[in-house]
This record gives sequence, structure tokens and C-alpha cells, in this order.
Amino acid sequence: MACNLVNNAAITNQLVAKSHVNVGKLGTGPNILATANKNYMRTIKMQLVIDDPKKSQNLGFGELGKFGKFGGKFVPESLITCLGKLEAEFNLVLNDSKFQEELEVALRDFVGRETPLYYAERLTKHYKNEEGKGPEIYIKREDLNHCGAHKMNNAIAQVMIAKRMGRKSVVAATGAGQHGVATAAACAKHDLDCTIFMGTEDIKKQSSNVLLIKMLGAKVKAVEGNFKDASSEAIRGWVGNLETSYYLTGTVVGPHPCPAMVREFQSVIGKETRRQAMEKWGAKPDVLLACIGSGSNALGLFHEFINEKDVRLIGVEAAGFGLDSGKHSATLSKGHVGVYHGALSYLLQDDEGQILNPHSVGVGLEYPGVGPELSFLKDSGRAEFETASDTEAVEAYKLLAKLEGIFPALEASHAFAYLHKLCPTLPDGCKVVVNCSGRGDKDAAIVFNYHQHNH
Repeated sequence: MACNLVNNAAITNQLVAKSHVNVGKLGTGPNILATANKNYMRTIKMQLVIDDPKKSQNLGFGELGKFGKFGGKFVPESLITCLGKLEAEFNLVLNDSKFQEELEVALRDFVGRETPLYYAERLTKHYKNEEGKGPEIYIKREDLNHCGAHKMNNAIAQVMIAKRMGRKSVVAATGAGQHGVATAAACAKHDLDCTIFMGTEDIKKQSSNVLLIKMLGAKVKAVEGNFKDASSEAIRGWVGNLETSYYLTGTVVGPHPCPAMVREFQSVIGKETRRQAMEKWGAKPDVLLACIGSGSNALGLFHEFINEKDVRLIGVEAAGFGLDSGKHSATLSKGHVGVYHGALSYLLQDDEGQILNPHSVGVGLEYPGVGPELSFLKDSGRAEFETASDTEAVEAYKLLAKLEGIFPALEASHAFAYLHKLCPTLPDGCKVVVNCSGRGDKDAAIVFNYHQHNH
């Protein structure tokens, strides 16, 4: 679907410009919002969105994708048409019975859904107190999806949309490689060209996923840096070919409708969890626990239960080497509000608004921002946000492997790591569901060599 744009180079220059919207600190730095000439930047007209609480009822989103004050479309006017067409297509497929039937078949036969809600009996016993009391721990096994992560839930749906819109190619960015593998696999199934942008630092750490992406027929373009840099370059690649390419985001960040689309296609996780919980113990979970990078797996689990305040929602960010070390990815714990990659949310930034480099042993959590909906959940108090360090995540990976025979991705290991603090505070028989967002085969060497390299 053409956007009828006469100068894509000019759009690219606008998209990589800084935002000068006065909302606290504003993320800039050497990224998608920070390379244009300053005089030129002052001429950019950004699409501001109003803060209307009525448009965020039930924690949904308003006309322009607002979650309270967060989200929106902070992009050049030239891109508003493209995003509007994408939003229109998204709204159509939500109500298109044929598309929904095709997606249901794809999720069942290609992705392998539904995924089990597994009772972790030995892990449960491990966290019981001296009196033999404690919570019951269940694991939502997103690691059993095709390609080994929750990312496929969204990737297959958006590739179907891309093909429906007549796009010939798909571009995406990946950190840990799970979204890259999922997107490449979905494109292979639907005969679309695929280009995956990946940071050079992540390529070194996740070489097995790079190989899989290439085996699936996709191109891998190396970008100096990590996921945030790959994301910026992927958007540039998309902007340079708007008429035939589709930018497939795997995270709940970016301008509307991107966060809403990813959350919607990941919400199958929470819907299944509700149904499975009713089947297993006849009630809702008491606590939901998920790691937080930009937020797609957490919102996938949380969204079904957001309006039910008797269900605790706990997100666990990456504390890296420690919250005071400057080497972490704890955006909600240590960040400030600003604009980055087209939306208003919490960011890791310095006093001048320059984006800081995030760090985590789980490279999929290395992003300096977080989704606008999670930012809203933080400020509203609906969800709780905690942290786990690199060492705690590595130890949690090893513990789950030894007790349950499950290799969690290091990203998901951050959620499992928080159990040792959480479980002693919970009543006996409390039902806790942990989202195992991906499998950890890719991280085995990192875990095995961790203490040797870090001590």
C-alpha cells in the first residue's frame, strides 16, 4: 500500500531528528532521534496528543494511542499517513473473521499453541518455608513455541498483515535474536523477503540465532552497537522504502499503533493462562510474574488481568551489575520520562537527555526504554516493578535447569530470580504464574562461562 511520499530521504532526516517537546527529559543521543542538523530540527512539526483520561478507560488506548500521558505519535507528519493506514488495517483484522480464523490455525499448527501451564513441583518445594508452607509456582511455557519464544505470537500475525497489505519485504530489529528468528520463519512461510538488523555486540553473543536467521532465508545486517542501534537502523531501512516494505516491531514500543498491535497479538498468553488456571485450580492466578525489557512478554501475560486488581502484576527488570553501577537496563526503576523511537515513555538518559547504553546478561533486555502502557502501569500503581542482577539471573537459570529440567532464556531468568524474594512474603497455597518467555539454549555458553569471566 503506497504512501505517496515524494522524498523518503527527507523523511529519514526528520525521523532521526531530536524531539523538542517539553515533557521532562527527552531521550536523544546517537539514535533515531538524534542525528539531524539542529537548525533543521527546529522546523519539525511533531504530532502531539492530548492527555484525555476518558480515552484510556480500561487501560486501553485513545485515538492516537495514549495510555494516560504515555505513548502517542511523535513522528514527522509525513509518516502519519503510513501509520494511519497501518492502524486502519489493524482495526480491520481485529474484526475480520476470516483473518482471525487463519491466525487461529497458524497459532495452533505453525506456532504450536496453546502452550502448557506447568506446575513446577520441585521449584515450589524449594521455596517452601521451614513449616512446609509457601506459594505454588506455575510456569507459562512460552519457550515451547515454534522457534523457542513468545515472539512468534506477534511475528506470524504481523507477517499476515504485511502480506494482506501487499508488502513485498519485511524489516525488523532483534537483540537476543528470538524476534529475528521468529520473523524470518514467518516470512519464509509466507514467501516475503526479510531483512533483520542486529547489533554487532549481540551478534557475538547470539551467534546460533544469527545462523538460524540466515538458514531461514533472511538477510542479517550488522549494526555497530546493540539492540537500540539496530532498531534505529531498521526504522531507517523501512523509511527508505515505505511503499513496498513493512516494519515488523517485536516490542511494545514506538509510535501508535505499534505498541497496541504487539500487545494485542501477545495477549493470547494471558487468555490461555486464565482458561488453564480455571481448569487446574478453578480460579484466577494470584500473582503474575514476568521479565521486563521493553515489555512484550509481560503485557502478553498481564493484559488479560489488568482490570482485576486482586491479581498482582509484577515485572522484573535487569539490574545488571547493580542499580548504582550505571550498567543495567532498569528503565522503570531508574529512568525518566522522555521521547524515544516515536513515543513518550520512561527512558534511561543522562541529565542532558542523552540516551544511556543499557546492560544486561540477558541481551534481549538491553533496551533503554520501555513500552508506554507499562509506563502508565507504573505511574498508576497497577503493576509493581522490581529488579534482578546478572548474577541472580544466572543462578536462577541454573536452578530451574537442575530442579525442573527447563532451560529458561536469560531474559526470563530475571523473573525466576525474583522468586527468592517474593515467595517468603506470600501466603501458603498462593498461585504464582511465571512467564518463561523463551528457551535458554542460546544462553548455555554464557551461563557456563559466567563466573569465569566475571569473577
